Amino acid sequence: MDKNRIAQQVRFIFEIDKLKNVIRQSRISDNSREENDAEHSWHLAVMALILREYANDKDLDIFKVIKMLLIHDIVEIYAGDVHVYDIEGNKDKSIRERKAAEKIFSLLPSDQAEEYQSLWLEFDSRITNESKYANSIDRLQPIMLNCTTEGHTWKKFEIKSPQVYEKNGHIKDGSEEIWSLVQKLLASCVQKGYLSEE
Repeated sequence: MDKNRIAQQVRFIFEIDKLKNVIRQSRISDNSREENDAEHSWHLAVMALILREYANDKDLDIFKVIKMLLIHDIVEIYAGDVHVYDIEGNKDKSIRERKAAEKIFSLLPSDQAEEYQSLWLEFDSRITNESKYANSIDRLQPIMLNCTTEGHTWKKFEIKSPQVYEKNGHIKDGSEEIWSLVQKLLASCVQKGYLSEE
């Protein structure tokens, strides 16, 4: 056993435990509290497995998707969580997150640091079929939570349906079927008064 290698890996494992302290804007489905980033990442990984049959690419590498979803928000340990509809907070988000990615992944042995940094960048790029599907799942989950919490986050930030459609339209790039589901969910939320049209 390479003692230096395992020491680096264990240090990284302890560091990412901090993800449990990064609180998101979405509330969990019983509406009792906001979820944290670690819960979000776990939920996405399970969703990706369960909904895999709806991916546009039926031959995508699901293990790669799971890895992306488990690490995509790790940078928020240092960069913080920025709400998708926060225009001001998103202006320098990319810069902050890239610096955070370099910092967090550098804790790992170089081969793993390179692999996970590359996966993180791939997720962010939304170019590959795996990253497109992973991003579809990442956007589906907060919509589902808003549907079960009567639009809690949408109401809190006064988000209107055109904004939701604009920010989530790329779901169809990873899954046309999931996008169809999202459109039905959003229409239902508008009808119930959870999401305002204007």
